[in-house]
Amino acid sequence: MNRPPMGIATPTSFQNKTIYANYLQYFDGLSIQDIETQTKKIFSKTAKINASHPVNEAQDGTGYFTDVIWPISQAFGGFSRQNYIVIGGEYLGTEWVTSTGYFYGHFENPLFGIPPSNKMAFLRFGEFHKMEEGNIVETYVYLGLAELIIAIGKWPLALSQGYEGVVPGPATHDGVLINESNPKTSRASADLVEGMLKRLATENAEWKPYWDNNMVWYGPGGLGTYATVEAFDKFQRPFEKTFSGWGDGKEDGISGVGADCKAGDGDYAFLHGWKMITGVHVNPFLGIEPTGNRVFMRDCDWWRCSNGKIIENWCMLDTLHLVKQLGVDVIAELS
Repeated sequence: MNRPPMGIATPTSFQNKTIYANYLQYFDGLSIQDIETQTKKIFSKTAKINASHPVNEAQDGTGYFTDVIWPISQAFGGFSRQNYIVIGGEYLGTEWVTSTGYFYGHFENPLFGIPPSNKMAFLRFGEFHKMEEGNIVETYVYLGLAELIIAIGKWPLALSQGYEGVVPGPATHDGVLINESNPKTSRASADLVEGMLKRLATENAEWKPYWDNNMVWYGPGGLGTYATVEAFDKFQRPFEKTFSGWGDGKEDGISGVGADCKAGDGDYAFLHGWKMITGVHVNPFLGIEPTGNRVFMRDCDWWRCSNGKIIENWCMLDTLHLVKQLGVDVIAELS
């Protein structure tokens, strides 16, 4: 309850979003050479690049292109990108930009060990970039590989009880915030979301009043998507109890677990942590019997707020990394 509050978008955030949005325009031209050229311009030569399993740690500097974008572009014929949220903000003295949406195309070549379906495919992504003096110096890319594997019918584990499939962007179609946002609105969104997060894992679900009754939680592959507070509650509370001590691990003497960035930007807010949550596996998960293993979850979110309530939440989790900690290597299973 005493952790630092979320930050908000600043004038520097606006400048960074403008630079980032200009970079993203090069994906619209569908020229992989232009994307590579512009990537070298915006990324620091020493930038640390991380991405979902099985990429994990990519090459410094150019790894966003060589280890993430290039493989996807070669797997998907007609490789395209659609961003439905682009926002930014400051957290503990660091400035971040983020986007989420889909890469898509005709899945005609293997991707990170996943066999092609030879059909249209959608790969959800989430990016978080730390920026300094107009350059990206640190990157985390979430890829919805579990969702992709489920979509092509190759998922080797149990399926969730939620909807699994392509999810839409904001119902208001206003998630690409390149303009400078109102600081009061940004602060209200940040405080609303932070207040909710502090009440997760409470016995009486104290987080529920922060949500609109008709909210939608667009969950990651393996967990699924749920609409309405009550439907989400039926998923959320059992999920929390799957991992004993679900949280930051401080009660167990663990440090270094928590958000790398979190901020409000207008009616939106975002969060990312490469070690966001920890817990001990004590109940079945995706058909995997309890292992007693401690896991660390790579987790990120984007929220849309309206009339003092949270109404939409896009969540991504590195599901393949999580289950590997439970002894299941999904990529090896596919091989």
